[in-house]
Amino acid sequence: MTEAKHAVEVTIGGESYTVRSELPPAYTKEVASYVDAALGRVREAAPLVESHKAAILAALSITDELFQARRGDREMAARMTVLADEIGRLIPPAKRA
Repeated sequence: MTEAKHAVEVTIGGESYTVRSELPPAYTKEVASYVDAALGRVREAAPLVESHKAAILAALSITDELFQARRGDREMAARMTVLADEIGRLIPPAKRA
């Protein structure tokens, strides 16, 4: 059974939007605030950029953050696998569960 959708008013780039989501309203507002901040950084760096282009640049910036975080997660998982293998080699066979 799906959860009830919440209607949440958010402001991004000075525009108000009603977002309907099954996620908690506080989370939806936090996400919208993050997008608004990314858009604000683009507009601050390039104040003459058209709104739709600023939105694309903000989306690219957020996507870059996501990809870097995913890459970091993969690298951390690989490092943990290597360390677990090293630990496994150091523990005598009789002590392994």
